[in-house]
Amino acid sequence: MGFKCGIVGLPNVGKSTLFNALTASKNAEAANFPFCTIDPNIGIVDVIDERLDQLSKISNSKKKIYTTITFVDIAGLVKGASKGEGLGNKFLSHIREVDAIIHLVRCFDSEKITHVNSQINPADDLETIKTEIILSDLDIIQKKLEKSKKKLLDNKQIEILKEKLKQLEKGDEATAENSEEEKFLNIVGLLSIKPKIIVCNIDEGNLPRGNIYTNQLKEKYPSEKIVNICADIEDQLSGLDKHEKEIFMQDIGLKKTGINKLIKEGYDLLKLDTFFTSGPEESRAWTIKKNTTAPKAASVIHTDFEKNFIRAETISCDDFIKYGSAEKCKENGKLRIEGKDYVVKDGDVLYFRVNP
Repeated sequence: MGFKCGIVGLPNVGKSTLFNALTASKNAEAANFPFCTIDPNIGIVDVIDERLDQLSKISNSKKKIYTTITFVDIAGLVKGASKGEGLGNKFLSHIREVDAIIHLVRCFDSEKITHVNSQINPADDLETIKTEIILSDLDIIQKKLEKSKKKLLDNKQIEILKEKLKQLEKGDEATAENSEEEKFLNIVGLLSIKPKIIVCNIDEGNLPRGNIYTNQLKEKYPSEKIVNICADIEDQLSGLDKHEKEIFMQDIGLKKTGINKLIKEGYDLLKLDTFFTSGPEESRAWTIKKNTTAPKAASVIHTDFEKNFIRAETISCDDFIKYGSAEKCKENGKLRIEGKDYVVKDGDVLYFRVNP
C-alpha cells in the first residue's frame, strides 16, 4: 500500500506550485487568481529509499521498485464552502478520498500574488479551513441522525454519532477513540478525523529558521505536525539532476527536500513502516501499517499469501547490507525464521514461504 495526501488550502497559497514540484510535473495550472484548480490533479511519486538502492545493488536485481505516495492537488477552499460557496462541494468530496490532509498555508509577503483575504494571516487561514470542515461534518452527522436514516444505524453507531456531534458543536474536530470507531466514521464520511500536516509555504530567505508567521503557527498549534517548505525552491529543485540538486541545496543550506520532509512526517502520521523483498529478479519496497503481522504483510504482495502462509525468513536491512547476501547472513546467524505471530519491523528484508 502507498498513501494518498490531499493538498488543501485557500486560493493562491501555492498548492499547485507545490504539487508540480513534488510530482516533478507541470500538470497543475498555477495562476494568480482563485479556483484555477477545479478538478483535482493527481500525481504518484516514488518514495526514494537509499536502503532499497543498496539492496538492489547487492542482489544485482534486474528491477528496482520503490513504494509510492499519491499527492492530490485539491481546489482552493473559501469561507462558506460547507454551504457550497466557491467550489465547496467539490472541495469537500475530494478530501474524503485521501488518507491524510496537507494544510498548506501562505507564510510569505508578496505584492505580486494576491491573497483571498487581502492580508497574510496563516492562523486565520487555517481556522477558515478547519471551520468549514467542522461545519461539513456537523451537516453529515445531523443528516445521518434524521428519523428516516436512523433506522439504518444500530444503537452503538447512534451513540458514537451523538458524541461526535457534541464535539463538533463546541468547535472541536471529531476524534476517534479506537480503530473500529475510526473505520465507522470514515465510512460515514467525516473529514475532521483525518490525520493532518500543516505545511508553511515560506520565502527562501526565511526557510532555514522560519519567520513571524511560522512562529505564530507553532505557538497556536504546539501539538500539530508543522513542516516549512518553499514551494518555489521545490519547483526549481524538481528540474535539476542529482548532482545539481546537491550543489543547490548546499548553497542555500537545505538538508532535506520538501518531499522528503512530507514523506517522513506522512509515514509517522499514518503509522506506516517499510519492508523489503530482494533477489536477482527484483528488489522492492512495500508499505504496511505499524504492528502488522507477517501473514498480513505477505498479503500486500499477494492476497493468497496470507491464508497460505507458512513462515517468513527475516533479515534486518542493516545486516543484509553489512554481510552482502542472504546466504552470508544465514552463515553469521542473522537470518531468523519467524511464524504467524511475528510483527514486521521497519527495514526487514523478508522472504515468505507459502503453501502452493
